[in-house]
Amino acid sequence: MAYDADVIVIGAGLAGLTAAAELVDAGRSVIVLDQEPEQSLGGQAFWSFGGLFFVDSPEQRRLRIRDSHALALQDWMGTAAFDRPEDHWPRKWAEAYVDFAAGEKRAWLHRQGVRFFPVVGWAERGGYDATGHGNSVPRFHITWGTGPGLLTPFVRRVRAGVDRGLAQLRFRHRVTGLSRSAGTVDTVTGEILEPSDVARGRASGRTVTGAFELRAQAVIVTSGGIGGDHDLVRAHWPKRLGTPPKRMVAGVPAHVDGRMLGIAERAGGHLINRDRMWHYTEGLHNWNPVWENHGIRILPGPSSLWLDARGRRLPVPLFPGFDTLGTLEHIMSTGYDHTWFVLDRKIIGKEFTLSGSEQNPDLTGRSVRGVVDRARSDVPGPVRAFMDHGVDFVVERDLGALVRGMNALTGENLVDEAELRREIVARDRETANPYTKDLQITAVRGSRAYLGDRLIRTAAPHRLLDPKAGPLIAVRLNILTRKTLGGLETDLSSRVLTEGGDPLDGVYAAGEAAGFGGGGVHGYRSLEGTFLGGCLFSGRAAGRAAARAVG
Repeated sequence: MAYDADVIVIGAGLAGLTAAAELVDAGRSVIVLDQEPEQSLGGQAFWSFGGLFFVDSPEQRRLRIRDSHALALQDWMGTAAFDRPEDHWPRKWAEAYVDFAAGEKRAWLHRQGVRFFPVVGWAERGGYDATGHGNSVPRFHITWGTGPGLLTPFVRRVRAGVDRGLAQLRFRHRVTGLSRSAGTVDTVTGEILEPSDVARGRASGRTVTGAFELRAQAVIVTSGGIGGDHDLVRAHWPKRLGTPPKRMVAGVPAHVDGRMLGIAERAGGHLINRDRMWHYTEGLHNWNPVWENHGIRILPGPSSLWLDARGRRLPVPLFPGFDTLGTLEHIMSTGYDHTWFVLDRKIIGKEFTLSGSEQNPDLTGRSVRGVVDRARSDVPGPVRAFMDHGVDFVVERDLGALVRGMNALTGENLVDEAELRREIVARDRETANPYTKDLQITAVRGSRAYLGDRLIRTAAPHRLLDPKAGPLIAVRLNILTRKTLGGLETDLSSRVLTEGGDPLDGVYAAGEAAGFGGGGVHGYRSLEGTFLGGCLFSGRAAGRAAARAVG
C-alpha cells in the first residue's frame, strides 16, 4: 500500500505547526489534519498573550535581572515537585527544556523574526523558601505581536511547504481512529465535517459529510488537552485540590475536548498524570464572548486585597500572582467557587492586564504608540470596558455601597461590611511606614525594587480607603479552565511510549497532548510562560525525530 505522506500531524495548533515546519524544512511530505475550519489555524496559541520563559536573556540583563541556568533549574524542580515513578521522562524533559530556555530558544525564535517586549514580567512569584514553588526572578517575556506574532513564522514555513508541494492542510477532518500495519501505527481514519465559515473560536458544526483514511510512515499527535470539556476536567480533578468547582468559566472553546487522547490510548499509548492540571483562579466572564461561557484571566499585580467568598482575607502567601494552584486549593476548601479582589482605581490602572491577544490590541498590533498610551492612561481601554460592561465588577465610592453591590451580585449576604472595613483599615495602617508586619505590603515593596514592576506593574503602597485613589472596586473572580499538565508519555524524541515503556512504533506526540513533553514536564505546577514554549520545544523535537525516522 502506498503512503499518502511521510508524516501525518493531527492538530494545527502551535505544536503541530512547529512539527510540520520542521518536517517541511527536512524535505519530508506532511499532511496536517484539524477538525476546525481554516480560520482557526493556530489553535489556542492565537488567543494567547504570547508569554515565553527565557533564562538570562538580553531583556533580563538590560533590567539588571541576574538569572542563570542553575537558578532556573532550581525553580523548575521546586515548582514541579516530581515524586512519582512515571515522572522519569517528565523530569528529563524538564532538564532539557531549561537547557533550551537558557540556550538556543531565544536565538532560534529571533532568527525567524520573533521579537519581544523589553519589560520582563514576573509571574508565579511563589512566596515560600528558595527551593519551593515560584520564579525567583522575572522571566515572563511577552512576544511583540502576542500569540499571533509567535504563530507567524510557523504558519509561514508550513504555507511555504504547501507551495512547494510538501505540505497539505486538511481542515474539517476529525480523527476517529489509529491503526497498524505490520506492527506500526500508520493509518489514520476519521470523518469529514461539513464546511464552516464561523469566525475563529466560535462553535463549528458537527454534521458528517464523508469519511477518510490516510496512511503515513509516522503520526504526530498535537491535538491539545481537555480544558473545553468541564465534565472531563471534574472527572480527573485531583483530590489534593478538594471538591471540583460546580461553576467554571471556559478558558478554551468546547472543541478542546481531549478526544484524541483517548484515541491514542486505545492505539496503545500510555497516558500519565491525568490528575495534574492548571486552572486559573482570576477568571472573568467575558462581556464580549467569542465562545460559550468564555472566560478571560486577569494577570494581576500584587496589590489587590484578595478575599474569599465571605470577605475573609486569603492566607499568606496567597497574594495575586504568587501561587496559582496553592490559591486554587485554598479556594476549594472554603465551600465556594468564587473569590474577590478589592482594590481601587489607582491599583487597577497600573496592575490589571487581561490575558489574551484580543485584550491587548497595542501589543498584538505591535503599536509603540499604543503601548505608550496604555502606560499613560488612567485605566487601559480593555480593562475600562470590563469595568463598564463586565458582570463581575462592582464600582462604588464608599465601602458600604461596595459591599451591598458584592452581595447583590452573588445573591447572598456573605460579606459583612463591618468585618471588611476592619480588615481594610488595619491593612491601611500598615502603609504608613516603609516597614510593616503585613507580608503582602512587604511583597509589594519587594516588587517595586524591580524596575519593570515599578514602571508599569505595581502601584506604590497607599491606603485603599483614601478617596483620592478611588473609586473602590470589587471584582468577583471565577475558576477558569485552561491547561492539561499530564498527557501521553514520550521520550526525548517525542516518541509515544506504551504502558510497558517501549515506543509505540510510528507515533509521536507534542504540545499539551504530551503534557508539553514527557507526559508532564511541569509536574504539579507551572512557572508560567512555559506552555507556548513547551509546544515549541516538543513540537520541534517531534518534527525532527519523525523526519529522521522516515528518511
